[in-house]
Amino acid sequence: MENERASGPGIKNVIRRKAVSASQEGWVKAEPLLPEGASPLLLRPNVEGVDLVAWAGRNQDFIRQNLFARGAILFRGFDGGSMPRFEELIKTTSGDLMEYHDRATPRSQVSGKVYSSTDYPPEHHIELHNESSYAFTWPRRIFFYCALVAREGGETPIADCRRVLARIDPAIRERFIEKKIRYVRNFGEVFGMSWQTVFQTDDIDVALEYCRQNHIEVEQRGDGRLRTRQVRGAVATHPETRETVWFNQATSFHLSTLEPAVREALLEQVKEEDVPKNAYYGDGSPIEDSILDALREAYREESIVFPWQAGDVLMLDNILMAHGRRPYVGPRKVVAGMAGPANWETV
Repeated sequence: MENERASGPGIKNVIRRKAVSASQEGWVKAEPLLPEGASPLLLRPNVEGVDLVAWAGRNQDFIRQNLFARGAILFRGFDGGSMPRFEELIKTTSGDLMEYHDRATPRSQVSGKVYSSTDYPPEHHIELHNESSYAFTWPRRIFFYCALVAREGGETPIADCRRVLARIDPAIRERFIEKKIRYVRNFGEVFGMSWQTVFQTDDIDVALEYCRQNHIEVEQRGDGRLRTRQVRGAVATHPETRETVWFNQATSFHLSTLEPAVREALLEQVKEEDVPKNAYYGDGSPIEDSILDALREAYREESIVFPWQAGDVLMLDNILMAHGRRPYVGPRKVVAGMAGPANWETV
């Protein structure tokens, strides 16, 4: 792929520390990250001192077109990696950052609307999923910034959901398209997140109103307990490319995603219908184990895994690309930011 270049007025803002002529080409090199040419596209500076935020602002069309084509762009080796610069990059390319509402996993606020990636213990595997696809509103884009690389593991696998959909047996696809997916959550039981954390309020009336506005059915069960049900699609049509993709969190929500020992300990404490979260067909019937195995295999077949480097920024089209997390050893710091709100009425 040809190297991308910036030009035009205000060019001095693109280069820091080192004077480079506006006519000089090849400031940023674009190439596939992997030898076989699969996603993501790798962008690296070819000269010293390229300001990524300024460069990205001047090359919006290039970024947008490649994001639609590949679903993922990895920015590597640029100067000035920091939390504020990470936020600026998101705002420059994708608009204002989104708050993390209707939370499904524990996350810590790092800075502004930048959050830690899921705060699960390092030995836990996080299955591939499209961010917040269980919710009514979700981000069009999600960004990850690697501040500290784990000693071992800790990769963020990704998968092209166009290819995942193509791998799923047509009969299974049609069943999910027809029935959709029901996400069931229980709050106030022995395990899991509280509704106060999930809905970011201590006022039950505010939480109930949020559910009403976001098409979430709520059952108040006494003693501060809530059960919610929300039915969402299993596939989505990308608003720009018009491609149909596998877009949901059926496998990551399902009880079977838990490690066997954790699942057994949980079911000793509560009934299956009372577990913190689970996924069913949209009519409430259980999803067969064989179907879940087939879905996970489709994700595995399409998984793309690469090692993080400190300062890396990974930009994903959240409709086109699923992401997860591999277990790791040693300290690790990867943070996330989201932008471009969309909802199920637009896809």
